Order: sequence, then structure tokens, then C-alpha cells
Amino acid sequence: MSHRVPLRARWFYVFGSATLTCFLMQILTGILLALVYVPSAGEAYQSLEHLNYVQPLGWYIRALHGFFGNAMVFMLLCHLVQVVIFAAYKYPRELTWVFGCILFLCVLAMAFTGQVLRWDQDAYWGIGIGASMVGRIPLLGPYAVHMMLGGPIIGGETLTRFFALHVFVLPLTIAGTIFIHVMLVLKNGISDPPKAGTLVNPKTEREDYEKRIAGDEGTTFFPTPIARDAIFSGGLVIVVGILAAIFGPTGPNGIPDPTIIDTAPAPDIWFMSIFSSLALLPPSIETFLILTAPVVLVVALFAVPFFSNSGERHISKRPVAALLLVFIFMVYSVLTWIGYQAPWSPKMQAWSSDETPFVYVQGRTPIELAGAVTFQFKQCRNCHELGGIGGRRGPELDSIATRKTTNELIRQAIQGGGNMPTYGHNLSPEELAAIVAFLSTLHPENESPARTADKTLNP
Repeated sequence: MSHRVPLRARWFYVFGSATLTCFLMQILTGILLALVYVPSAGEAYQSLEHLNYVQPLGWYIRALHGFFGNAMVFMLLCHLVQVVIFAAYKYPRELTWVFGCILFLCVLAMAFTGQVLRWDQDAYWGIGIGASMVGRIPLLGPYAVHMMLGGPIIGGETLTRFFALHVFVLPLTIAGTIFIHVMLVLKNGISDPPKAGTLVNPKTEREDYEKRIAGDEGTTFFPTPIARDAIFSGGLVIVVGILAAIFGPTGPNGIPDPTIIDTAPAPDIWFMSIFSSLALLPPSIETFLILTAPVVLVVALFAVPFFSNSGERHISKRPVAALLLVFIFMVYSVLTWIGYQAPWSPKMQAWSSDETPFVYVQGRTPIELAGAVTFQFKQCRNCHELGGIGGRRGPELDSIATRKTTNELIRQAIQGGGNMPTYGHNLSPEELAAIVAFLSTLHPENESPARTADKTLNP
């Protein structure tokens, strides 16, 4: 309480305490959930259903645990960005940054293992994707996958291992890392807000800092700075409590079953950018990037203070750092948004939930109407939009008749091509004729359908 901190260290410095608050709430709600949750492949899903619908306030404890988990990741991200903007990783706080990065990676691991414990379709396929990535490691891949899954397949031992990680290993690691991180903060002090033109000199920085905070530029942690932390953390707890009550818990979304292919699994928001990246990677460089990109990013993250531990701290004097931060944020945001749009994934319920717009069936002949019905129930809508409704894995078909002739439509339906599989064996001649007749009507009123070039036409 008597530790002196910079007087100008105000509301931008509350994110670290907020992260600790979220972690404590995670421990509290996690203990309550562990009283009911059964870490068994055969009973985990049912225990979550019991929490949601039978156990008094079980749904709310689950919601609190989930929202505090997301809030912890978000607060830690805000803290990380604040440190980068203020260049608080420079001398003498290099090790403080290193242990902060370890904490960040452990919190992300907590978020991933927490998703696995929901033991639903998203969890099952998330583990499968993770295992396939680990399996690409040269020579050691099969052994690493076996260690990760606890066997050759995803099963009961897999859930047990992730439960142990989520409940014992990672929380203890996070607690120890927080302790070391705080000790380093107490030893090296909280970095003061940077001033343009003030340089960090490793030879004199520690002595200059002690003089500044010992005088008029410093104050004790109690009562004002800690009050700011308490107000912000208390407000965060209230907001999370309200959001948990309004939106409830996440999942579980369907019993994990590898035989069910009518599913569109997706990770939690913090891993959606990875989901997008894997879907968009060209197959030729997929393995190389999967194996090298995480290593390069983690090494770069840890190396930041050792390559830039002196000099200017104010963000206006560090344009490269500012542009790099904006670029990373934009890439992450765009990939996350694309992940939620998931244009590469069929919309599995489109054939039964997305109706064909009336304008496309109005005034059509019987065979064209039969084609519209066949187009719907052969699940073509799962990959193709009509009137902005349907899947987006394939191109929208509102004007397909202006791009392909009748013969080209027949060939495409039978042989497939690009992202489209072969459908010749799934369509009878009558169904094929009906679908092509329907697709041939899809063109704007003021635009003629495509036709084969005829050399006998007069110029």
C-alpha cells in the first residue's frame, strides 16, 4: 500500500488489476462448477445440461464463468496494448514484459481448454483441428498427437487431460506468473506515462525514475490509485454479472459425434482469426505456415524489449510501432469478422430454412417450378445464394443465366469444378433438366441470357 507509483498513472493503468479480478472470479465460479461437472466423455455433456436446466442457478454460474473468461482475455489484451503504446517494456522492465507474455499465452490456453470442456461439436472439432496441426510436426508429430489426445483418437482420456490442464496446471501456472509479474512491478516500479522528447537511457533510467516518483511526480498506491483500480474492477464485475444474466451460458451445442457431418463447428471469438487463416491458406503453403508462423510470432513477442529497450517512449515518436499495432489490430479484426461470415463453409440448414424468393418462381413454367423445388431439396441452397439468402461457399446465382449457357450449366452440374463437387450421380436426367431450366431463368429482366456464339450471324 505504501509503494510509490507515478502520480500521472491513472485510468490507463487499471487493466492489470481488472485482469486479476477476472482471474479470481474465474477461480470462484470454477470451483462451483467443479462440484457438478463430470469430466467423463460419457457424462460431461449431460452434466452441463444438468447445470443449465436442473441445478439451481447453475446456468448463471456457467454464464459468469464464461463471461469472466472472455473479460479476462479482453482486459489482458487492453493491458498489453497499453504497455505497447507507452513502451513500458523498455529498461528496466524487460522481464516484466516477458512474464506478461507468458501470462497472455497461458490465459489463451485457458480459454481454449475451457471451450474443450463444453464437450460439444465445437469442442470435438476444435480438438481435431488442433491435433491435425500438431501432427504436422516433423518426426515428433504422431507422438505429440498421442500425448495431446491421450491415445490414437479423441476420447475419454482426451477430456481428462484437458480437464487437468484447465483446472490444475494452467491456473497454478497463471497464479505463479502473476506473482512473479507483480514482484517485478514492485521491484522495477510502474512505468510513468511517457513524455515526447524524454529518452530512456539504461545507464541512468532507474536512478532518474526513483527521483521522479520520490518527489512531486509520485504518490503512494493507497488511497487514490487503488481506488481507481477498485472502482473499475467493481464496475467490470457488475457489467459481467448483468451480461451473464441477459445472455446466459454458451452451449453445449450438440453431442460430440464424428459421424455427424451436418455441422458447422466454430471456435470462440479469440480463436476465430486462426479459424479464418486455416480456411484461407493455400494448400501448398499450409504446413509451412502452420509450423512456422506461431513460432515466429511468439519469438517476436518475447524479443520486443531486447531489441528496443532504450530511446523514445512516446507513441508519436514511434511511428513504426504505431503502424504495426494498427496493422495487427486490423488483420485480427478482419479475420475474425470473416470467420463469423464463414463464406467457405456450407450453410447446412439453408435448404430447409431459407425460402426461394417469390420473384424467382413467379410466372414460371411447370418444369421450371419443378427445377426450383429440386434445387431446394437437393440442398443446392446450402452453397448458393438467391436474393441474398443461402450459403456463400459457391457464387450467388441471381444472374447465373447471363454467365453460363444451358450446356455449360449441364456440364457444371454433372462434372462440378472449383469448389463444387460432382453431382451427376445424385441427379436423374429429369431432375437435371428441371434444375437447368430453372437456372436458365435467373437473369435480370433487361439482360438476355448467355448463348453460344454462332458464326453464321451477320455482323
